Amino acid sequence: MKISSEHFAHEVTKAELNQKPPIMSGNSLSGLWQKRSTIIAVFSIIAIIIHLSLRFGFQAKSDDYQIPLLATLVLGGLPLLYNLLKKLLQRDFGSDLLGGISIITSVVLGEYLAGSIIVLMLAGGEALESYALRSASSALAALAKRMPSIAHRKQESEITDVALTDVAVGDTLVVYPHDICPADGVVIDGHGVMDESYLTGEPFQITKTSGSTVISGAINGESALIIRTTKCVADSRYAKIMEVMRESEDKRPQLRRLGDRLGAIYTPLALAVALVAWAVSGDPIRFLAVLVIATPCPLLIAIPIAIIGSISLCARRAIIVKSPVVLEQIAECRTAIFDKTGTLTYGEPKLTEQLVVAGFEKREVLALVSSLEGYSKHPLARAIVAAATTEGIVVPECTEVSEPPGKGLRGTVAGRQVQITSRKQLATQEVAGGEQLPPVAGGLECLVVIDDKYAAAFRFRDAPRAESSSFVSHLGPKHDFSRVMIVSGDRESEVRYLADLVGITEIFAQQSPEEKLAIVRKETLAAKTLYVGDGINDAPSMMAATVGMAIGQNSDVTAEAAGVVIMDNSLAKVDEFMHISRRMRLIAIQSAVGGMALSVIGMFFAASGHLSPVSGAIIQEVIDILSVLNALRAAFPPRVIHDL
Repeated sequence: MKISSEHFAHEVTKAELNQKPPIMSGNSLSGLWQKRSTIIAVFSIIAIIIHLSLRFGFQAKSDDYQIPLLATLVLGGLPLLYNLLKKLLQRDFGSDLLGGISIITSVVLGEYLAGSIIVLMLAGGEALESYALRSASSALAALAKRMPSIAHRKQESEITDVALTDVAVGDTLVVYPHDICPADGVVIDGHGVMDESYLTGEPFQITKTSGSTVISGAINGESALIIRTTKCVADSRYAKIMEVMRESEDKRPQLRRLGDRLGAIYTPLALAVALVAWAVSGDPIRFLAVLVIATPCPLLIAIPIAIIGSISLCARRAIIVKSPVVLEQIAECRTAIFDKTGTLTYGEPKLTEQLVVAGFEKREVLALVSSLEGYSKHPLARAIVAAATTEGIVVPECTEVSEPPGKGLRGTVAGRQVQITSRKQLATQEVAGGEQLPPVAGGLECLVVIDDKYAAAFRFRDAPRAESSSFVSHLGPKHDFSRVMIVSGDRESEVRYLADLVGITEIFAQQSPEEKLAIVRKETLAAKTLYVGDGINDAPSMMAATVGMAIGQNSDVTAEAAGVVIMDNSLAKVDEFMHISRRMRLIAIQSAVGGMALSVIGMFFAASGHLSPVSGAIIQEVIDILSVLNALRAAFPPRVIHDL
């Protein structure tokens, strides 16, 4: 069947107009609260400035200069208290509990300025901590956006656009060049290639001809294909991955933040000191003064600033941190799980062996095959042409190129008949010398037939990254990982070959996305996990792991599912992130613990009556500044950024 370019252009335009990805609900309440916290913080600053101006600049009456503070406590304090109350009902006793008690106490005792400063500190801390947190549904939204909303159904000579929900098993669909395949099926007409790497993890474009299976979500090449659907869209491979993604997102592990863990120790201590001061002195002002200076702003502000500074540093190093919590969690991960293709390897096959039989010369065979493969777009063809170029071989002209279904690539090169085929195809032909085939081995392979005689077997490997071995070997000594494993959809021979090269003993091969997810969940229950991958088939596992990391930009879905995206295709960047994270954690603990230590000293001064609530709030701000200045160091690169 022939389809004109004009018809193709028309159909693409219609498809683009009709593509409306489903709107995902997302965590809209979280985003709303982040905006509200920012507004409250800005409003509090303005109100405090107006109060101080009225009180000391214009000598206003006490009732007048208190109005901005009252507005802050009502408009800013009440929403904060409401949010704190919800946390308490959920038994979430975070580090901001002291701030809530301080606001209530300040209002009861008429210390409105102290209360307003607490509102500012709480709102500012909430806004900073919420910075860069992604929506819970962002990965699903990106995944849904890749899928077309319509399919091109062919009935006799007529092609009509139908909704995916109307596609039935047995329908004939047209997949235009560069379209995404809408459903699983079998090719019944046409010849071309499809990129299935996002879904299968295999790094190669797969040749498609009559009888070839296709999977939904694969990207078609430059030729139109006619397919017959074998599954409805809801049961297709792509839909199953979306289902696993949704399930994985619903069961995302809840991680306790560093500030909350420190606050669990600090909050009871501060309350105890405040209550003792009140009980001994009989003065409730001392209770408030202790709470004000005890408000854990180093936890609420310094830690988020250290995180934001580290996020900024990562961005300058081509590392995008999408979920700030991963900066806190990566140092506690003890199991590293890697996908194979495109993660530990380059995702590009290389010609590694040329097994030429007697009677043929190695360079001549490579020259003939390279000439013919120059007309193919298959990745193995590129590997052969690259090998010939590297060896400086002069490639002769090729004519009469064809690729009959099931018979491989054929052509005439320098007057000789050359065929490139597979074992399965060769077994159906009568070819002299077929008994000289080498044993089946791991990796990829193509067979060469010259003038109807078996001539050679070319073998290919997806080479490991140059830094893969050193990176894997240093994970234990330098980053305290106790286990390293590969979980891949590739064949076991390929996975084992790579694992031996890079020094990994634990492997799981030929795993579907669902099976990968089950393995990651099991390992995450035993210890915190790092999962590194690069394809859509890795996305559910990334979300289930403690820390999910995507290498490269092969898939917007993977980037959304991961907590960290390494923009450069380099494992050295993974190591950089680990170093930045470790340093961030150290700086955050220094800022938080150092600030809390100063606050504890101030608490005893307040308990003894030497500090008023307002002076305590001012001293707390000085402590905050010191903590923040230390936290800002996280934004600057350390002397050692990686140790590969």
